[in-house]
Amino acid sequence: MPAASIAVMTETAMVVRFGTTIDPAIADAIQALAASLDADPFPGFVESSPGFATLAVFFDPDAVPRDRDEPPAASVQRLLEARLANLDPAALGEPRLVEIPVAYGGAFGPDLAELAAHHGLTEEEVIALHSGGEYRVHMIGFTPGFPFLGGLPERLATPRRPSPRLKIPAGTVAIGGPQTGIYPVESPGGWNLIGRTPVALFLPDGDPPSLLAAADRIRFRPITAEEYVALGGRP
Repeated sequence: MPAASIAVMTETAMVVRFGTTIDPAIADAIQALAASLDADPFPGFVESSPGFATLAVFFDPDAVPRDRDEPPAASVQRLLEARLANLDPAALGEPRLVEIPVAYGGAFGPDLAELAAHHGLTEEEVIALHSGGEYRVHMIGFTPGFPFLGGLPERLATPRRPSPRLKIPAGTVAIGGPQTGIYPVESPGGWNLIGRTPVALFLPDGDPPSLLAAADRIRFRPITAEEYVALGGRP
């Protein structure tokens, strides 16, 4: 398992860092620690929030057991160190696989042609590369339900656009640098737009409200504009 360091983030949060890169072994360690805390929370544990190489651990300082005059953060650090000593990422269960249908190009992906030309590829080749692999959800953030995905083929890594758009439709699939992601709600953004899914990723009244979660696996399935509409997407 990757070596971990623990530091104070705020009066009510610690951060466990497993490295500085996007790496499957690091992602497994983060998920294993998050799953362990959810299954067997220490007194005062509130929640955890994964990043690409870190796990933020939030706690209630008044509920954390500690020695007299000991700061709550010191006690939480000891509890986390003990948890890390017995952590086994290999024991993680099979991840959930979610298929995301995507209508690529045209009005759904206005940057697809430009992105393809940038890489010396046809639009069909970009679609085949983007939909041909499996992606991992590393974290949810930026906007509610936005999945940051690892696994984009290196050949599709594309710089963000020089001028962000003010409005990107919900469901838009995009590429920014070495990552791909999906805009769950209408929002500004500077990534390259290559397609759109009719699947709702953010359900405000849902429990949980985000369709996707850290550690999920994603596969994109190309669909036609007609299929997009038939699946409930807005023309």
